[in-house]
Amino acid sequence: MSSRTAVTPRSRYLSCEGREIHFMDWEPEQPTGQVVIAWHGLARTGRDMDPLAAHLSALGWRVICPDTIGRGLSQWSPNPEAEYCLDFYARIATALVDQLALKRFHWVGTSMGGAIGMVCAAGPLHGRIERLLLNDIGPKLADDAVQRIRTYAGNPSAFDTVSELEQYFRTVYKPYGFLSDAQWRLLTESSTRRLPDGRVTPHYDPAMAQQFTHHPADYDLWPTYDRIDIPVLCLRGADSDLLLADTAEAMRDRGPRALVVTMAGCGHAPALNVPEQFELVQRFLAGH
Repeated sequence: MSSRTAVTPRSRYLSCEGREIHFMDWEPEQPTGQVVIAWHGLARTGRDMDPLAAHLSALGWRVICPDTIGRGLSQWSPNPEAEYCLDFYARIATALVDQLALKRFHWVGTSMGGAIGMVCAAGPLHGRIERLLLNDIGPKLADDAVQRIRTYAGNPSAFDTVSELEQYFRTVYKPYGFLSDAQWRLLTESSTRRLPDGRVTPHYDPAMAQQFTHHPADYDLWPTYDRIDIPVLCLRGADSDLLLADTAEAMRDRGPRALVVTMAGCGHAPALNVPEQFELVQRFLAGH
């Protein structure tokens, strides 16, 4: 097998905890046996992981990229107060990997996706997650950043055209770092939905922001982090307003004693879409 064999992902759906969950399955024809769950951030979709998944799957790794309930093509929750929270997301993740018969796998999580990974690694998927990569997320979030997220996530902007929405995304997600024009277009088109009045808006259920109202301590995860007993790599955007430097530093000394790498030219959160980031992820997951 060539070391660089492009993989065409499959778009798939499974019922998890009674909810339809969409995911992209990057499954090589000749797999190495290595499997990665790549989970996106709060108001995003699994398609954000396309660049990383394309890179890893070309090397023979299977990469599973879910849309969280209420995002992308996954079902919106009929019970948002109870289900938009890390505990339910972890239950969905467990149901997903169980149905896919995945016994051992790695986890790469951006922002909320990393928080779900922490909950899973310390709880229902303990012993099955081999390595955990946290992309600009830690056991404590900066209060100002949480307030910023609550403001925009619960009341998403709407625009007359997709081009205007793309410009909005280019502004609010500028901290991701470099994205090519094609990547900005993919980010936009894979996370756009049209409203009844014809305008377009980000493709998620605004009620998912209720997590911060009904589960205010959801992201206070130090006790969870301290129970993790596998290798952890934390990538921190140098300009991140969500994962503060002192929190990242404390992560080196507690629990799994994470390896922390600061990513220049990024805020919250590195897009995991350039060769330098691919190399970091690949080397960590391979145990090098």
